[in-house]
Amino acid sequence: MSTELELGTVTHVFNKIGVAAIDIEQDSLKLGDTIHVKGRSSDFTQRVDSMQLDHQPVIVACCGQSVGIRVAGHVHEHDRIYKVVA
Repeated sequence: MSTELELGTVTHVFNKIGVAAIDIEQDSLKLGDTIHVKGRSSDFTQRVDSMQLDHQPVIVACCGQSVGIRVAGHVHEHDRIYKVVA
């Protein structure tokens, strides 16, 4: 059984390129992690395969940073991001 840790919030959405800007409010996020995106009309799980900080690819993002990730589904500003942990 997996659990979820609250990770951060979607602050901006770039629909044309399928990217969401996320403020990491606690813990950290790294490539390969599985996240759960949950909002008013968003609810999906995906693996993080692409992440950028200041337009540069990164492997890990820490608390206090804002990163862009490619998203598999439709997201909205203020959607919550959870990290799925085993």
